[in-house]
Amino acid sequence: MKVHPTQPFQIVYSLLDHEFLGYLIEAFVVQRNSRGELTLQNQTLSTQNVGEFARGLDERDFELVRLIDSIQQDTIVKKFNTRRLPAVDFFLKIYDAQKGDKLVQEAIAGYLENLKAQIMTLMPGKPFYVMGNDGNPAWQPITWMPEPARVHFHFVRNADSTHYFPIIRYPTGSTGETERVEFQFKDALMVCDEPACLLVNNRLYQFSRNVDGKKLRPFFTKNHIVIPRNLEPQYYERFVTQLIASYDVYAKGFEIRSEVIEPQPVLTVSELVTSSRSMSTLAVGREGNSAEVVETDESTRKIAFDLSFRYGDSMFRYDNFGPSANVSLEQKGDEYIFHKIRRDQRLERQKLTTLREAGLDLRHGRMALTKAEAFAWLADNSAKIQEAGFVLQQHAQDTKRYFLGYSSINVSIEEGRDWFDIYANVQFGEFVIPFLKLRTLILNKKREFTLPNGEVAVIPETWFTRYSELFGFLERSGGIDADGADRLVLRKHHLALVQELERDNLATTVMSRKLERLRDFSEIESYPIPVHFNGTLRPYQQAGYDWMNFLRQYRFGGCLADDMGLGKTVMTLAMLEGQKEAANTEPDAARPNLLVMPTSLLYNWELEARKFTPDLRVMVYTGTYREKNTAQFDDYDLILTSYGIVRIDIDLLSDYRFNYVILDESQAIKNPSSHITKAVMQLNTAHRLILTGTPLENSTMDLWSQMTFINPGLLGSQSFFRNEFQIPIEKRHDEAKTNRLYSLIKPFMLRRNKAQVATDLPEKVESVLYCDMSPDQAEQYEEAKSYYRNLILERIEEDGMAKSQMIVLQGLTKLRQIANHPRMVDAGYEGDSGKLDDVLLRLESAMTEHHKVLVFSQFIKHLSVVEQHLNERGIKYAYLDGSTTDRQSQVELFQTDDSVKLFLISLKAGGLGHNLTAADYVFILDPWWNPAIEAQAVDRAHRIGQQRTVFTYKFIAKNTVEEKILSLQRAKQQLAGSLITTEENFMKSLTKEDILVLLE
Repeated sequence: MKVHPTQPFQIVYSLLDHEFLGYLIEAFVVQRNSRGELTLQNQTLSTQNVGEFARGLDERDFELVRLIDSIQQDTIVKKFNTRRLPAVDFFLKIYDAQKGDKLVQEAIAGYLENLKAQIMTLMPGKPFYVMGNDGNPAWQPITWMPEPARVHFHFVRNADSTHYFPIIRYPTGSTGETERVEFQFKDALMVCDEPACLLVNNRLYQFSRNVDGKKLRPFFTKNHIVIPRNLEPQYYERFVTQLIASYDVYAKGFEIRSEVIEPQPVLTVSELVTSSRSMSTLAVGREGNSAEVVETDESTRKIAFDLSFRYGDSMFRYDNFGPSANVSLEQKGDEYIFHKIRRDQRLERQKLTTLREAGLDLRHGRMALTKAEAFAWLADNSAKIQEAGFVLQQHAQDTKRYFLGYSSINVSIEEGRDWFDIYANVQFGEFVIPFLKLRTLILNKKREFTLPNGEVAVIPETWFTRYSELFGFLERSGGIDADGADRLVLRKHHLALVQELERDNLATTVMSRKLERLRDFSEIESYPIPVHFNGTLRPYQQAGYDWMNFLRQYRFGGCLADDMGLGKTVMTLAMLEGQKEAANTEPDAARPNLLVMPTSLLYNWELEARKFTPDLRVMVYTGTYREKNTAQFDDYDLILTSYGIVRIDIDLLSDYRFNYVILDESQAIKNPSSHITKAVMQLNTAHRLILTGTPLENSTMDLWSQMTFINPGLLGSQSFFRNEFQIPIEKRHDEAKTNRLYSLIKPFMLRRNKAQVATDLPEKVESVLYCDMSPDQAEQYEEAKSYYRNLILERIEEDGMAKSQMIVLQGLTKLRQIANHPRMVDAGYEGDSGKLDDVLLRLESAMTEHHKVLVFSQFIKHLSVVEQHLNERGIKYAYLDGSTTDRQSQVELFQTDDSVKLFLISLKAGGLGHNLTAADYVFILDPWWNPAIEAQAVDRAHRIGQQRTVFTYKFIAKNTVEEKILSLQRAKQQLAGSLITTEENFMKSLTKEDILVLLE
């Protein structure tokens, strides 16, 4: 009997006894009556119908329903029935008393035990019942016992045998009193074994330790187990020692001696080798220096860290699932003595926490890192953990002995007359290594060298990333410093590098006039367009391209803040292509570039890169199942990712060195305290660039975070900027402070509006923007696509293509509507829409730049969805569809009222006859299959009287029928113009193969 989700109901969980599978758990919804009581009206709850009852469920319920589905009979049959037998035949065959398949039985039991353990972990506090014989899921309520019970195992050794039995005790008060739980001969049952969940008299007991239920099962129907005297030695050694190590054991007739020993934590380092390769050595440095480079196949080697604890002569590996004690057996004549060393698990956990806080996140006491990661960690933490009481050692079987001690690199920079003088030394324990030798190693990508005592030192990976530029630009002056070493210098035009080293605490500096050279820039030179750039730059775009290259020459970051639609993407791609072609002449240019943007822009950037810079190797780093390994970046020139991914993966990304980090729509980091801003500030890069049409939206503080990203320290600290600029400018309208701020940021910000570059622009600029659907939206789309695909193909098979046009049109229309917003076909849809999010983002940007926008849609329902969001935000707009009576007033409102930036228009009502020259942007929300209709809509703005360039944006939902119709238009280009002027003609031009493409 169905339960009505709109009426009161209750989710319950029911325990039932399956003939073959043992005790299983099912989920049900039960209708409540007007008094709130459970009725007999119920139905099974599964992942198929759980959404109908979502209002009465929490996150645990959804996860429980998913897990419970995995232990049902149908799932078991599907998973283990390889011969596809009927369910009854399968169970009778597998569980036949004489010929049953024991291996399959064990596999099923193990599978069920694992899932039931997960289920029971989530169950406490949920309504739990024993199912009645009549199928009533709420027959007898099960009481969850709130406190964990405890098992005591008892041994009594007599003259001829040893008796063994457990006693279960349950706490009855806060003062330690307990009562005995009578479970023998009480029809007790074990819901799951590991950890044990015991049901007695409808009371469900769990235990303070992970008790193995199989150790209790034999006593459901017997008082004790008897071990004959002749089996005692073997039984004591194999069974009793393990039991004493893991549980509370009480004995009569033999002795258990407990010993307390202070443990000492031991961290063992060992090398894991998956393949062998011959080694060679390369001598470096001056005569008399014994340091040697050791070449190894780094890709095949990893370093393992193992945590163990030494208790006297006993050593325990740290393992959450290991025994809590070590027990050894001693036999003296006829007497047995068990020696038990109890582990101090609290102290062990403390020591584990110490390692995790230091960045070594061991699991079950072990962790493997790449050699670079391992020795970077040791360089930073070896001294600290040894001070915390750890013994740091290398595995005795390793043939190569590594230096495991503290290492450091110290750099100081002093400003001279013509140079920055560099003073540095490197230390590995007691050994000081000349800086030039380390430079030679790093520039040659050598990570290992032998110390005078024979140990192999590994240069920390962070030194390669943090100091690679310093090493690359260092020069010898030809002189000798006070210590007799070659004098090292850095040219003055590397000021930005010096500032970066100081900011990151990688060097100490002594210099003045840190920002003086910012005033000394000469005229920007023109740079040649890259050979493999597949496009033409307009004069103002060439100027922007030259400006980016100029900034890089002086190692400064920049903000390209051109108006929306002027080609910031094209200029940036041209610059990146130029970097690829300069890889052999610029030290950093060969490294990958990272471009961060809102998720909705990823696909458009990817398409633009293919169009203008096909030579660039582009990787889109996003998605739930992305491979979190920065080594893969080495194979690409440009990495595209979103702000959300950077925020999540910043610990990983911050250790990778990029050539450029570029932020599109950089107003996303305008809030200095946001997680996204804090994350991008940690990115490790040689050059920084931001792109935005709105660098300042609400406050001058918006500028601080963006300028701090591209040129750290340019505007001082946040508090300095607030007191020195923000408050005087915003509160006191201090014009001098405004001019000062402008002079500081002027070299690093390039902003042109459309009016400034009008002569360089064509009359119309058209763009296609691809939008990802949201997860909820994509799910609805896939369901609808599957339904209509089957329906349409069946109708075509029966009636032919010509008679199936109506059902084809109906299906394609429904899919188009869902691609726009599922609420257009399902008023109850509460999810979001990727296209709407993108449209609102673009509208906000256009309005901030004081543009007027025509927003066209074929669907009035789509305009209603946009209307709702505009109303919620208090945004004024004009509106026109077929039902609008006073159309001229809406046109005049838009044309004459500067506060009305948006005009929402249905294609059918507004596509002809209106002069809307106040608009310079046209948004087509749901592109039509006839391009002529779209052209008519654009012509509402682009007509005689229009003084500005008109920018048109078509919004296409990616991987939907919209995108495929666009491709089909191009494929059928010969049918364009007069041949396809109506929807009917377009439908007639479709073949069955076209339909398959649209619905694939």
